[in-house]
Amino acid sequence: MPKVGIIMGSDSDLSVMKLAAEVLEEFGIEYELTIVSAHRTVERMVEYAKTAHERGVEVIIAGAGGAAHLPGMVASITHLPVIGVPIKTTALNGLDSLLSIVQMPAGVPVATVAIDNARNAAILAVAILGIKYPEIAEKLKAYKNRMRSEVLQKAERLEQMGYRRYLQERGV
Repeated sequence: MPKVGIIMGSDSDLSVMKLAAEVLEEFGIEYELTIVSAHRTVERMVEYAKTAHERGVEVIIAGAGGAAHLPGMVASITHLPVIGVPIKTTALNGLDSLLSIVQMPAGVPVATVAIDNARNAAILAVAILGIKYPEIAEKLKAYKNRMRSEVLQKAERLEQMGYRRYLQERGV
């Protein structure tokens, strides 16, 4: 049974939202992924939000661009936590999406990550699940420890090599 639902308003959002799926796969967390448009498939959106918990979904990640109503509309229907991913648009570079998702009225919260940052949405979903599932919490701790080690190794390398050689090796 999926623990996380990943939904998006359009298939054009998939190139961003696949990053959430990749993170969940890395953590071994089952998910479902589909298209649910707040404007073009209203009934589908309502049905999805009402029944997600029946399928085992415990967190919903919703990506949307432009008017970006999907995360907020889903949050208004479900009792599950919803994480919004604002998708970059051509008109306003995703600022419109970000503001649409983050400016929710009192009582209808949507956790919101940076524009196009579906990876962070998935990591937040992992953290939420880690409250209930100790094995997921342990995987998240190990993930963060690996990130910390990578940064420390890079810092040591930079300090030993100097910035010119370091950048040269990185092709910058």
